[in-house]
Amino acid sequence: MTGHIPFVDSGSYPVRPGNRVRPLVDGEPAFRRICEAIAAARRSVWASITFMWPGVQMPDGRGSPLDVFDAAAARGVDVRLVFWRPHGAVDGFRTNAFWGSSEHVAQLEARRSGVSIRWDQAAEGYAQHQKCWLIDAGEPGEVAFVGGINLNPHSMVAPGHRGEGHNHDAYLELAGPAAVDVHHNLVQRWNDASERDAPGGAWGRAAAADLPFPAHVPQPRGDSVVQIQRTLARGRHGPCPATPGGRPFDAAAGERSILAQYRAAIGAARRTILIENQFLEAAAVVEDLRAALERGVEVAVVVPCDPDPDLLAISARPERAAFLASRDALGAFANFALVGLAGLTEDGRRTAVYVHDKLMLVDDAWATVGSANLHHYSLFANAEINASVADPAVVRALRCELLAEHLGEDTAPLDDRAALRRLRAVAMENRRRKDTGDPAWRGLAFALEVGTYGREPAFEGMG
Repeated sequence: MTGHIPFVDSGSYPVRPGNRVRPLVDGEPAFRRICEAIAAARRSVWASITFMWPGVQMPDGRGSPLDVFDAAAARGVDVRLVFWRPHGAVDGFRTNAFWGSSEHVAQLEARRSGVSIRWDQAAEGYAQHQKCWLIDAGEPGEVAFVGGINLNPHSMVAPGHRGEGHNHDAYLELAGPAAVDVHHNLVQRWNDASERDAPGGAWGRAAAADLPFPAHVPQPRGDSVVQIQRTLARGRHGPCPATPGGRPFDAAAGERSILAQYRAAIGAARRTILIENQFLEAAAVVEDLRAALERGVEVAVVVPCDPDPDLLAISARPERAAFLASRDALGAFANFALVGLAGLTEDGRRTAVYVHDKLMLVDDAWATVGSANLHHYSLFANAEINASVADPAVVRALRCELLAEHLGEDTAPLDDRAALRRLRAVAMENRRRKDTGDPAWRGLAFALEVGTYGREPAFEGMG
């Protein structure tokens, strides 16, 4: 335990002090920094990628992701990528994935790509959803990135969300001892990729070679305490050596340390909880939030203005009634806010910003950022990775950066409780302005109706 927010002992990786942590909010700043790290790489660039549109453009005129990868490979850098290959019930996601189709392979061949790729399926009906990057694995300058941002034009956007079709998202940059666990995870994912021996399941000169697990823990690089946590499906990822200081992955039981961490952190909250997530569909998390509200904790949850259309379609099913009733009950608390984001287009129209990040801040002292949504898939069977951080300086700075975007004002003079109360007040006032057609909003945040969320559209734009 560090401070009053406990870490967990149910995962593969230990708690590691001595890290440098840098939050990266929204896709353009995040991928600008990732591209800088790739350009400086001396030995390796490894990544686990869920969705990639080949034509998406990286910041600052660097070209497509494949342009960036191939430029590194041309310098002799070992570039290895694990891409999700959707199949079965989820093969509709292939539209947005670089899943190894004949067209994708032809593209690699035409550019004589120097990258090495393994494609990976997930358990039936689930996703290979990890989004993590590792530069110069095992070297003194090793740096990792863990978060939720996909490689698509909707995500490659600047903070403030001036434009149409924007996603709001986040990454953490990590340097120091915790990077060994991202290293270990990527080796495990590469070595166990389901399609590695299947026809068309791999590409590149190094695609046939497995990787060794890390042999040492990096030297301290900063003051943050970090634990890497995961969701991995039972039986999908075979046993492997323990990372130094950790425990072997239990292939029979899988790993659910992200869910365990959410519940532990919410249960320990004393002052504030700020969640930003694409979904609020986890019954256990909703129950824990209610208990926190009953203790007097200020809680704000930032979500998409309108959830996944599939959720709208099933909102009337009897089996959802109990869950929706429990979530609706959060709206009875004066210390709770459900918040959406809406930015301005270039011609002055107000338009929804899709909340895609997966993060939680507790008491201005602890945070988790990663790929896991608050729904059954991410918490029980997708492949997911989060980094949890105990460091008041980092967490407070992240809170101020997020709320500066959402509110259009600086909350640095405020403590965490006053800042969340300010978020709630501005969101409620912007909701009133939205309902009356007044375009003079402050920032992006507006209040959502808890009792109708997921049952009817919340935002259809305004002039």
